[in-house]
This record gives sequence, C-alpha cells and structure tokens, in this order.
Amino acid sequence: MLRQILKRYKQWNRLADDVKMLPKASKPARVLIVEEKARLLEISRVKPAWLVARCAALLALNTTMRGCELKGLRRKNVDLFEKAITIERHSTKTDAGARMIPLTRDAVLAMAEATAPEHYVFPACENGIIDPIKPMKWWRSAWRSLTQAAGLKGLRFHDLRHQAITELLEKGLSDHAIMEIAGNVFKEMLAHYSHMRLNAKREALKLLETPLLNSSETVVPLQDQRLS
Repeated sequence: MLRQILKRYKQWNRLADDVKMLPKASKPARVLIVEEKARLLEISRVKPAWLVARCAALLALNTTMRGCELKGLRRKNVDLFEKAITIERHSTKTDAGARMIPLTRDAVLAMAEATAPEHYVFPACENGIIDPIKPMKWWRSAWRSLTQAAGLKGLRFHDLRHQAITELLEKGLSDHAIMEIAGNVFKEMLAHYSHMRLNAKREALKLLETPLLNSSETVVPLQDQRLS
C-alpha cells in the first residue's frame, strides 16, 4: 500500500533501489469454464470505460501474453500484414520470454490504434489526455469492476495467460509448440496446467461408462452365465 501511495505521487523511484520487497504469496491460477469466459467477454462490451481492459483481455486470451508484455507492446512490434507480434527481451521477465506470436483474428480486432512505430499500443492516459509515447501503467480499476460485473470477483488478469495455455494443452498442442508461443514455461508448469481441468476430463470420460442397471434388475455373475 505504501508503495502504491509513493508511486501515485511519483516518489517511489527515489527509494526503490534501497527497498527489499517482501516475497509475494503465490496464488493458484484460476481457469474459467466456457460459460464464465463467454460471460466475461460479453459483459466487457457494456461500458466504454472497460474497452482497454477488454482489448487487453482478448490479447492475453489469444496470445498467452503477460500484463507486463502487453503494457510494453509498441506499434513497431506488431506486424498486421504477417499477423504476428514480436516480444522483445526488455519487455518480458526473462530472455526465454522473447518470442514471436502469431495473431488470431480476435487478437487483430483487439489491437488498439497507434499512429507511429514508437507509439504504445496501450498508451498512457491521464485526465483524459492520451500520451502515445508513454505506456499505460495498468487497467486495474476497469478490470476489477468488469470482473465483478461478470460475477468473477477475484479473477486476476494474469489468470488469462493460464487460461490460454490450458486451452492450448486441451487442444493437443505439444509442449514444445506451447513454449514457442508462451515463452518461459517450465516442464513442471506444463504438468501443473495439464492437471488443472482433471475434473472436467473426468466428467467427459463418464460419457463412456455403460448405463447403470435399474434397481429391479439382477446382476448375473459371469460364472453363472457360463453355467447357464
């Protein structure tokens, strides 16, 4: 909270190098079911104030990009002719995060307009004034109100990256192909993702079960069947 206050008044940079942050408690990723995902995207159309959060969410869901990668995305990194985004090393967490991601139709439609290569796709906006040469700090308020309206309180924006990776796994994409798209994803993380929807898989496999017998019917043991 103190850091947010200092950032708000542009004083944090004076202290940042001397402050050791407490470790963040890890929170398990949340994956939406089909109905929840559809409701989130449908609700996001309701208010103009949610436009940026909606576009960012669509890009995250269709590219596996992190929030920090979206904020650092410039127009020059987007090739609409080749339909691809280039993630540079300086805009991601590790060198392994640098990659090129193909753009789906939904991702192309979600791209905000930028007039010059050095302009940010999600530019800063303060007091209604847009500054295209500075990146947007965050869309936290819009995201919070959007998820609450969609009945998904507590859904983190980063969960959308997990959502995209999980769906790629469910489509049968190889681990290597996923790492090419999502960047720095360890084998342990892929194993974690693949188990996140175990219950959904279990329900699907129940369709293969033979129908239960009526209570009035008697099960004849196999041995008795042979004797008869």
